[in-house]
Amino acid sequence: MPDRPADAVVVADTQGRITYVDPAISALLGYEPSDVLGRPLTDLLPARVRADDGATTQTPARHADGHEVSVDVTLAPVEQTAGAGPQDPAVVGVLRDAHTAALLERQLQVSRYLAAIQRVTEALTAAPDADVAFEQLLPTLCEELDWDAAILWQPDDGGGRLAHAGTWTAPGEAVPALQGDTRVRSFGRGEGVPGLVWQRRRPVVVEDLWTDPVFIRTAAVRADGVRTAVAFPFLRGDTLLGVCELFSFDHRAVPSELQDVLASAGRQIGQFLARLRAESDVRRLADTLQRSLLPSHLPTIPGVELAARYRAGAEGVLVGGDTYDVMPLADGRWMLFIADVCGAGAEAAAMTALTRHTARAAASGGGDPGAVLAAVNEALLREQRPGPLRFVTACCLILRRRAGRTTAQVATAGHPAPLVRTGDATVTAIEAIGLPLGVLSDAAYEVVDVELPRGATVLLYTDGVTEARDDDGVQFGEERLADVLRRTAGSSADETAEAVVAEVEAQLRGSRHAADDRALVVVRC
Repeated sequence: MPDRPADAVVVADTQGRITYVDPAISALLGYEPSDVLGRPLTDLLPARVRADDGATTQTPARHADGHEVSVDVTLAPVEQTAGAGPQDPAVVGVLRDAHTAALLERQLQVSRYLAAIQRVTEALTAAPDADVAFEQLLPTLCEELDWDAAILWQPDDGGGRLAHAGTWTAPGEAVPALQGDTRVRSFGRGEGVPGLVWQRRRPVVVEDLWTDPVFIRTAAVRADGVRTAVAFPFLRGDTLLGVCELFSFDHRAVPSELQDVLASAGRQIGQFLARLRAESDVRRLADTLQRSLLPSHLPTIPGVELAARYRAGAEGVLVGGDTYDVMPLADGRWMLFIADVCGAGAEAAAMTALTRHTARAAASGGGDPGAVLAAVNEALLREQRPGPLRFVTACCLILRRRAGRTTAQVATAGHPAPLVRTGDATVTAIEAIGLPLGVLSDAAYEVVDVELPRGATVLLYTDGVTEARDDDGVQFGEERLADVLRRTAGSSADETAEAVVAEVEAQLRGSRHAADDRALVVVRC
């Protein structure tokens, strides 16, 4: 942009004739100073411009070649002393190029618009998903750009019409007629303001909603006193994600600079919302997959209480590698199974599914826990692919209730030993030897028989519980877990599970260290 011309100073006497003008008049109006000395000030400025104690007025000035130049004029009277003659200064004026000043003001306004859109984007960035982002979008846009109300339209399920998706009004304001009208409307391509935005793929301005035929909800805006609107699209490429209408109670101009910023912002926000929507879809899919790897509910075992908890680990991990299961067997026994797959994501989910379903099939065949783990081991080895070794740790417990007695057979595969709490608050581990699954063919898994007296509680858990680290890196540990069991002696299975979860969550609170998946199953006899 060229440098702004220097301000020109002009002095006129009591008769209105120019007595002094500085050289800057040449760049501003094309005159040489000698050309205008002695001429009436009205040769340069309209007669309506009067000295007014330093007030500034924008007015056209006459250029030397005859065309008009917009200038900001500041005229101030000079106090007259006794004995002043007609040639003494009476008025001092400063002339400034108003076009350049207006251009600078427009550039500043664009900067303000861009800063406002940046704050909108920052607010959306903090949204956890697309639904929350859309909820925050309208108030943030209105507050940052100083509009009184907003309406969001989105394509319906069929994609053939725009349906109402949300309305927002500034605190203390209301547009009841417009809201009522909006709820019962939809727009096709080219219909009304939202439809025109859809058709044109750019902002549409209606500066007078009461008289412009483009806006078809006239009765509603008249009733609410709404005067001006601008609508713009949210686009991902050529795909319309939505149309946003901004409304003002004031009859106001919508400068082209704002329209350009809204058009650009609509594409930027559209890309962002599309990414959030895609991420939400992936999370929903991952959540469905995760639920398929866990029982939908725990069965009822006569004379036994059951409780389970699962918590995904590190933020951003969509599908965890921990799983548990409880299933009845044909001979009246019950299998309880818990496993921890190395890694996370789709490959870990596939291994988790294979582990869980193989364990179910093997247990249904009547084998003991060692046979169940051996079957899972062989299945995983058959599915091993080139690349990093993937393995699984697991614990299988088969429970039998007979003649008022409860017994269990336990086998583990590189997994944390289950803990047993008896009625006197004694806590012991059930130690059974076995390698992780998917590492060595023909591995054998020791089976340990356990008598569970009335009131005894068994805890099966994954290492995400004991390896939870606080901010200093200190792990929760087996001893602290055993202490939680001792302190909750006499509690129900659900109360025990909740106590363990609460203690682990307290350990992790404020920690900089990523948490692992955590699963636990509690059995109380």
